[in-house]
Amino acid sequence: MVPTGAYGTWPSPIDAALAASHSGRPEFPGMVGDEVWWTAPRPAEGGRRALMRRRADGVEESVLPAPWNVRSRVIEYGGHPWDGVVEGDGGALVVFVNFVDQRLYAFEPDEPGAEPRPLTPLSSVGGGLRWAEPRIHSERNEVWCVLEEFTGEAPTDVRRVIAAVPLDGSAARDRGAVRELSDDRHRFVTGPRLSPDGRHAAWIAWDHPRMPWDGTVVMLGEVTHDGPFASVRPVVGESDESVCQVDWAPDGSLLFVSDAGNWWELQRVRPEALGSGAARPVPLCPGRGEEFGGPLWKLGLTWFRPLADGLVAVIHGKGATTLGILDPETGELVDAAGPWTDWAPMLTVHGDRVIGVAASPRSAYEIVELDTRTGRTRVIGSAHDDPVDPAYYPEPQIRTFAGPDDRAIHAHIYPPHSPDRVAPDDELPPYVVWAHGGPTSQVPLVLDLGIAYFTSRGIGVAEVNYGGSTGYGREYRERLREQWGVVDVEDCAAVAAALADEGTADPARLAIRGGSAGGWTTASSLTSTDVYACGTVIFPVLDLVSWAASETHDFESRYLDSLIGPIDEVPGRYRERSPSEHVDRITTPFLLLQGLDDVICPPVQCERFLARMAGRGVPHAYIAFEGEGHGFRRAETMIRALEAELSLYAQTFGIARPDIPLLELKK
Repeated sequence: MVPTGAYGTWPSPIDAALAASHSGRPEFPGMVGDEVWWTAPRPAEGGRRALMRRRADGVEESVLPAPWNVRSRVIEYGGHPWDGVVEGDGGALVVFVNFVDQRLYAFEPDEPGAEPRPLTPLSSVGGGLRWAEPRIHSERNEVWCVLEEFTGEAPTDVRRVIAAVPLDGSAARDRGAVRELSDDRHRFVTGPRLSPDGRHAAWIAWDHPRMPWDGTVVMLGEVTHDGPFASVRPVVGESDESVCQVDWAPDGSLLFVSDAGNWWELQRVRPEALGSGAARPVPLCPGRGEEFGGPLWKLGLTWFRPLADGLVAVIHGKGATTLGILDPETGELVDAAGPWTDWAPMLTVHGDRVIGVAASPRSAYEIVELDTRTGRTRVIGSAHDDPVDPAYYPEPQIRTFAGPDDRAIHAHIYPPHSPDRVAPDDELPPYVVWAHGGPTSQVPLVLDLGIAYFTSRGIGVAEVNYGGSTGYGREYRERLREQWGVVDVEDCAAVAAALADEGTADPARLAIRGGSAGGWTTASSLTSTDVYACGTVIFPVLDLVSWAASETHDFESRYLDSLIGPIDEVPGRYRERSPSEHVDRITTPFLLLQGLDDVICPPVQCERFLARMAGRGVPHAYIAFEGEGHGFRRAETMIRALEAELSLYAQTFGIARPDIPLLELKK
């Protein structure tokens, strides 16, 4: 007989160290000859990203030892950080961005004794020189990529262009050896995609105050022998149309994903239309009411990939996503078999093979291959391996709740679950509402040991895709326009209240937590609602006025124009919405977690907030982590953060947890 235990007191084999060791996911798969390569997280190695390869015999190995860290900082969120080819002697050549110095390096891993050699110089100006989306062009002896160059000390003193870096290493000594292929007329650009005949390049560009999910344009230029692109012109896209990816079909058609019709849909422009100057895009799979794209938070994301036979591999879905093969001539879409409910926008193809990164509610992200000839899918890298009995994993529920004005709110509910304990019949469980970051983002329906850490102990989790989230069309996304701190707060509170009203959750033991934009929503909730008994605020935005003025990076420096409104038009709204202006309204305990190297939501925001809280008698704790930026990556950081969060809930909800360090709450 299973013993009875109060919610929150259950023992669990999923401790904080286990959850931390499985944090992060493989990213950016690509092909080097017939081999699949990708980057993978290493929380126990200082949070670096390792470059991995799967050899022809199936052996999986790291390409570069620690401390090499393959990760770009372009727009701070980064982008595709590596590329590789097979050289004439059969050995591999890889170029990659090293996180520490942001230089581009070349490396021949199959050469005995070889060491990475720098291809680009350092710069002492501002944030220096940064690179993303490298693509090797062996015939030109160059790497084409996005260059982000700081021109001053301010975070907005920056220009971005498409550039060609010589493979001979000459640019490592002379910045002048870098050949700029585009001008800096646009604030932001993605890496170019070459047409099949090599005569044209297409890329995406946008400018402040728009974010890439607000409005972008596809630029087209002619490739020259040794100069910049010529005859550059926009071909598709508008100020209120978001194109998130562009590429070429084998027949020379231009393929792109646009949300001109509310949903991000795959469209095509025939070669003859491009040549005539009248684009005339045609949707390839219209009317499905699904997303075939998403927010461009990193450069080089790929929701589709053209195959050599004219078919197109696509990621699509509403909320959850799946991998499919689309026939652009008939519109027929055939989905791949498998349990995966989320495919990261990181597809690559090689012949008849499609490789992606996918996860499910019972498996973490892994490298998955689809053979389009047979329809067979299989895991080929970073394979999920259950670290504990899957009986301890939560069983998620896909729910839709009614919010203010009867608007739909999408959420994933993870009830407490353990094979070792049942709760008393007369007790309702505590629940924590998780507010995701972005806010133009979403939470996928996948296994997360961070969630299981709580549910296996008897604490429920509700992940809310509040209004403004992606995955449900532009109209749903636009709900947050000028309503940040209102709609997100209301939607999270509506889900929490609904769970309490229906008898799923204990109304006296509700909490909220979130990081980045989710930290904002959490802090805003604590200052404007009485729904929650406590909250965990992680690397948040707290002061809109200073954040908009100078306390964030260039990419998001005008984000608030759409989320709040232009500051010169609605300055009072910035003050009224800021949690830092309303600390007097906070009466519940909270935990504040912050990375000291965070340049997106810097620690000064937390420090001012805490100074205003001083002497108010509200129990709280602040933990700042050396060496951590925006998003915790080190195992020791994540362990301490998880245990501190659990201790906050245990103390607030009256739960005995002697197995974790006691979080000291100050007043």
